[in-house]
Amino acid sequence: MSYFPFGILAILLLFQLYFILFVYSKLARYTVKSYQEQDEYPAVSVIICAHNEQENLKEYLPSILDQDYPEFEVIVVNDCSEDDTKWVLKDFCEQYPQLRVVEIKEHVQLKHSKKFALTMGIKGAKYETLLMCDADCQPNSPNWIKEMAGAFKNKKEIVLGYSPYFKHKGFLNKLIRFETTHTAMSYLSYALKKDAYMGVGRNLAYMKALFFKGKGFNAHMHIKSGDDDLFINQNATKSNVEIAIHPDAHIYSAPKLTWKSYYKQKARHAGASVLYKGRHKRMLATQLITALLFYITLFVCVAVFPSLWYISLSAYLLRLLCQFLVFYPIYKKLAVLDILIWLPILDIYYYFYICFNGLFNRSKQQVSWK
Repeated sequence: MSYFPFGILAILLLFQLYFILFVYSKLARYTVKSYQEQDEYPAVSVIICAHNEQENLKEYLPSILDQDYPEFEVIVVNDCSEDDTKWVLKDFCEQYPQLRVVEIKEHVQLKHSKKFALTMGIKGAKYETLLMCDADCQPNSPNWIKEMAGAFKNKKEIVLGYSPYFKHKGFLNKLIRFETTHTAMSYLSYALKKDAYMGVGRNLAYMKALFFKGKGFNAHMHIKSGDDDLFINQNATKSNVEIAIHPDAHIYSAPKLTWKSYYKQKARHAGASVLYKGRHKRMLATQLITALLFYITLFVCVAVFPSLWYISLSAYLLRLLCQFLVFYPIYKKLAVLDILIWLPILDIYYYFYICFNGLFNRSKQQVSWK
């Protein structure tokens, strides 16, 4: 009888242990820094793109405008909104002199993406240090800008932040928060390995000079998404990236509340990775595929060799134990310890859902940035 499936299982397990013990452990061992106690801070332009975001702006914009920071402006790009966004922003402008609004009008023959709106905001920014977030984002602290902007030291040009989602009841929310944590764990760990490959636009900072040096989003303007991950993939180097994950640097975002809206969100993101650098595509594909095949091979081994169930169980428990040991300090840093207990379920669901979502939507043309 051939025991070939167990050999495959062992190889897949080794791949998975590499990512857990030698990549993600970088973040597990990382000592979180605070950048609040500094003599000087750079002037900052916070840029937010808004399309029909009147309710989110009412709820979350004050927490950004009220930041404790010596010199900053907030630019809201009102991108063809059809609701009362314009009037909401007008009221805020009367209260906050640091708020500026860039209006974009709809053109019958010209359809544009968020990248165009963001470019307009960047071109209109007064300051060289740019900090991005979304209209549905709420900083965890009035010191959010201090933490993000304070990380621009030693000729750094990019600061990668972390943006978790608000906690709600239900399995969907757990899955969304798990997926967000897994994504952050990956891009932050690789940044610590001096090989940053992406960032998340809900909490991302970079220098205006870097934006224009890299010709903005020109290389991938034809893809609706990617204003964050593709920009970082294109412009990050071994020495120009820093991370900022102090609790005061976190910025929370409103999660999707239905499976349909979550599916559409992940579908929109799926197309950007095809333009990643070759080594990053191979790395991400290896991590995803080996995890997926690990679970499939486990099932095959148990089904074909039921009497040797203990071998499959040992492989599964070894991987799970390493995950718990490495993920615990990471989840603590990223303020999601409550979902660690759900790891055995969420991990399986995550890999199958994300893999098949990406498979069906990888080449699908996206029609909006919302």
